Amino acid sequence: MKKFSLRALSVLPILALAGAAWANQPVVTVGVSISATGPAASLGIPEKNTVEVVPSEVDGVQVKYVVLDDATDTATAVRNMRKLISENNIDVMVGSTVTAASLALVDVAAEAKIPLISLNGNAVVVTPQEGAKKWAFKTPQNDSLMAKALLHAMQKQGVKTLGYIGFADAYGQGWLKELENVLKDTDIKLVATESFARTDTSVTGQIMKLIAAKPDAVLMGTAGTPGALPQRELIQRGYKGQTYHTHGSGNADFLRICGKACEGVILPAGPVMVAAQLEDDNPVKTLGVEYTKLYESKFGEGTVSVFGGHMWDAAAIINAAIPRAIASDRQPGSERFRAAMRDALENNKDVGGVHGIFNTTPEDHTGLDERARVLVKVVDGKWVYQPDLLK
Repeated sequence: MKKFSLRALSVLPILALAGAAWANQPVVTVGVSISATGPAASLGIPEKNTVEVVPSEVDGVQVKYVVLDDATDTATAVRNMRKLISENNIDVMVGSTVTAASLALVDVAAEAKIPLISLNGNAVVVTPQEGAKKWAFKTPQNDSLMAKALLHAMQKQGVKTLGYIGFADAYGQGWLKELENVLKDTDIKLVATESFARTDTSVTGQIMKLIAAKPDAVLMGTAGTPGALPQRELIQRGYKGQTYHTHGSGNADFLRICGKACEGVILPAGPVMVAAQLEDDNPVKTLGVEYTKLYESKFGEGTVSVFGGHMWDAAAIINAAIPRAIASDRQPGSERFRAAMRDALENNKDVGGVHGIFNTTPEDHTGLDERARVLVKVVDGKWVYQPDLLK
């Protein structure tokens, strides 16, 4: 008994010193609202999981994440952000998973003067870079970058006519616009367009119209598991042409639900999806492989996804900005620090992420280039790197 008491007493001063050091350490608080439930859950869950493995300290500064689920609902995302502001005094906001919620958070960010990092790929979240959007950033590749990659594949495969089916929301309409833009001045004609709601359970009517137009290929402007619905319907109805998806379908749950109907699907993706398959001189291969190992050691083999990678990259650009923002005695928790974080995020240089290398400017709050995209194909139920389709 005495031995236990002496040992316990000897540890107390050490614990007290450690506690005092931690108490004196600056703390940057990051609020997160993602779609861990609802139609976009297969995207939001890996984003939520990634928060558990991102670095929690940078240059002697503690980085604390407070995560809330917005259930793929715009109103809930707004409530989450306001709660994080009032109750947690956040310095930076990350979210949300889908376009509509991200757009709603942009206005809250500008009102509260808190930098926002979206995990959604639609460029409309950060462009044009004026007004409220001066406070908005994002880590996913712009849809325009991915649409150009798809164009390379279509031209390489001799596609002349194309059908499109996408979500009847900002994501689907945004992708249709990007598709129309990228097809200008090409010999590929868009011969049919259809849409459906994320929560629909049948798209038979739309698919029959697409098939009747006899396109060489069909692109699905969807994200997450709902994208399996039109893909399965096309195959069940005997469609033999090439099927493409946007990078929104790049996760394991999509493959699981889609099953054999997904064989041969081609889509653009962030390089982290096939990190181990990349050339050794690819600038993001090492980071991608390391993140994959870190994530899968905690959540299981084969669980890593590009969407979790967007959250990892959000942490990377936050951590790169913190040392510059905290300079000149600007302390976390203050309006001055939040403004300094906005300025630092706007001028990140050569920040390595698992999706690409970030170089942000006042005119570009994404900061990614062609190094942030690859093309992949579903072969035997797995993502296989297709470098030849981008040459």
